[in-house]
Amino acid sequence: MERKGILGRKLGMTQVFSKDGKLLPVTVVEVEPNVVTQVKTVDTDGYDAIQLGFDTKREKLSNKAEKGHLAKAGAAPKRFLKEIRGVDVSKYSLGQELTVEVFEAGEMVDVTGTSKGKGYQGVIKRYHQSRGPMGHGSQYHRGVGSLGTMRPMRVFKGKKLPGHMGQVTITMQNLEVVAVIPEENVILIKGNVPGAKESLVIIRSAIKKAGAKKDATELVSYEEAKEVVEEVAAEETAETEEVAEETTSEEQPAEEKVEAEEENNEASQEA
Repeated sequence: MERKGILGRKLGMTQVFSKDGKLLPVTVVEVEPNVVTQVKTVDTDGYDAIQLGFDTKREKLSNKAEKGHLAKAGAAPKRFLKEIRGVDVSKYSLGQELTVEVFEAGEMVDVTGTSKGKGYQGVIKRYHQSRGPMGHGSQYHRGVGSLGTMRPMRVFKGKKLPGHMGQVTITMQNLEVVAVIPEENVILIKGNVPGAKESLVIIRSAIKKAGAKKDATELVSYEEAKEVVEEVAAEETAETEEVAEETTSEEQPAEEKVEAEEENNEASQEA
């Protein structure tokens, strides 16, 4: 199965509503047009791949080698250059631009990003180990615990110990593309993807579910929701006015009766 991919920037998370009433948490990925900066083939490089450039930067921030490399594609200096392997290189040319329309709603993708850095952490936060009793007499609370038997006189490799946590490359697999919005250069991906806001993410076709595609979810747009709210408000206003008219019509005869009784009383008193 031919693969495809594109580079983007994670903007954050939000939620959308489908027309069948479901709430979908989605990650918003901004994808400005990617430029094909290099086409690699089996004959020249030993494998098939394309190199994509993303996020234009100032020319002052790039060196001479980078400028020369991108000049071949007629592109401005780019902040990120990443390869997408397994593609059909015959469909791509040097300098070609790829937009969000590379993917369609319902497709399954793998998203790669760099996780948030947590700094130096202990084993409880880093590996979810349990703590000791918190009473004053135990003298063991959040320690590492035993490091192994005494026989080898050393600590085995792979022992879970305190250390640097986060800031690693993570790939979330089999995520669904909920919507593609070309006019805003945005892709909505169901669920969460690794990385902080404004971080680089790589979106590729799913490996485990190659070629799989779900039915596109019909979303409720803001304009549609606004129309529904206005219709409901108009109906409620009409109902309120009808109730007020009925109440007024019922009160009028009662007032007339009271006035008639008062007139009769006055007449009887004069007589």
